[in-house]
Amino acid sequence: MDFKKLIGNAKQIEGFKCRVCPQCNGKACRGEVPGPGGKDSGMAFIRNYDKLNEIKVNLDTIYAPVSVDTSLELFGKPFRYPIFAAPIGGLIPNYGDKHGIDDYHYSKAIIEGCKRAGTIGFTGDGAKDEFYTEPLRVIQENEGWGIPTIKPWKQEEVIKRIELAEKAGVPAVAMDIDAAGLILLAMAGKPVSPKPVEELKEIISATKLPFILKGIMTAKGAEKALETGASGIVVSNHGGRVLDHTPATVEVLPEIVRAVGGKMKILIDGGIRTGLDVLKVLALGADGVLIGRPYVVAAFGGAAEGVELYTNRIGVELEEAMLMTGCGSLQEITSEVIYK
Repeated sequence: MDFKKLIGNAKQIEGFKCRVCPQCNGKACRGEVPGPGGKDSGMAFIRNYDKLNEIKVNLDTIYAPVSVDTSLELFGKPFRYPIFAAPIGGLIPNYGDKHGIDDYHYSKAIIEGCKRAGTIGFTGDGAKDEFYTEPLRVIQENEGWGIPTIKPWKQEEVIKRIELAEKAGVPAVAMDIDAAGLILLAMAGKPVSPKPVEELKEIISATKLPFILKGIMTAKGAEKALETGASGIVVSNHGGRVLDHTPATVEVLPEIVRAVGGKMKILIDGGIRTGLDVLKVLALGADGVLIGRPYVVAAFGGAAEGVELYTNRIGVELEEAMLMTGCGSLQEITSEVIYK
């Protein structure tokens, strides 16, 4: 399978709500929540994409040739690329009820495809228990290779889900703390809410697994996340799905790096679509990236093979961008790459 075939397959799926746009920028699906779009005006999703495109990079090819190394270690595990699939749940309510791809089969494509490509997929949670347990079953079937993401439920429910994750043998667990504002959960009457530092400390102390807090958008929020004992954060506005008119994630990344850089791992999502985008955010201080919606297209268009193909495509683009900017390893990608 090639990428053109993958895209063609996805476009032909009956009832698939994603339009498989040439550029996944949030403009065609603005306001479609439930659905794949950004909330209300859709500007938070659109801004994520646009602000990344405004950043330019410095070309430099006068240096001794080196082998480009895109690998990294994160939470005690080696990865081929700093590129991970973001957690997405509720495939039927968000992407249509005719395509037949539920959370189990989507997660199967993500987990197996990322594993083949040498990276890892985050899995989702949602209004129904199976939105968490079915992806976790896929992780178990793949010897614990996946990072389950838990919504900010009541304490006892969160800890119960962490225990299930531990039994599955996962390398880390995450919470998308910003999911407290998801419309679908509110419509379902699910008891999610913001979490104070003390409650998060209690949750994190209940497990020996590295704990990642996803949904950090300010330096102050990052400092509070550090106080909880979290091992890492994801700079994220939930793909623009929970609050309209937020800044782009890449706009707030530098101040977050200044606040907690070196004290915890910093991942970022939001509008990242190319290997060059990956280079840009690494140059601004991120350790790695999560990509969401394009992985849905890859999974629908090619299952695990499509996810592997897409991951390698972005990885090769990153290699090319590193080669053309004089970076032999991820550690060599610094702010000097960015044109000012």
